[in-house]
Amino acid sequence: QVQLVESGGGLVQAGGSLRLSCAASGGTFSSTAMGWFRQAPGKEREFVASICWSGRNTYYPDSVKGRFAISRDNAKNTVYLQMNSLKPEDTAVYYCTAAVGGPAYDHWGQGTQVTVSS
Repeated sequence: QVQLVESGGGLVQAGGSLRLSCAASGGTFSSTAMGWFRQAPGKEREFVASICWSGRNTYYPDSVKGRFAISRDNAKNTVYLQMNSLKPEDTAVYYCTAAVGGPAYDHWGQGTQVTVSS
């Protein structure tokens, strides 16, 4: 059974940094695309970052490009999201996701809260 467990969320001041981790278990993830999404109160879940199985290709929306960086360690089945220059509008629950059964993301973690104070 595939499990994704996020950690590293918390409260940080604007301009600060956080590093989120997502530990995957119950499957083989070295050939799986993985990503991060977030959801703020009253808003739809939005894409934050993705990384291909090798780590060679990463993608970001304009809202976080240049501030966030996704990476992975396949030996540890772990994906990371380094978040720098955080803004209050980055406040949200951040979810890790994996495309295990095909090209679509089909497994999700429980989420970790990130709160950025102004």
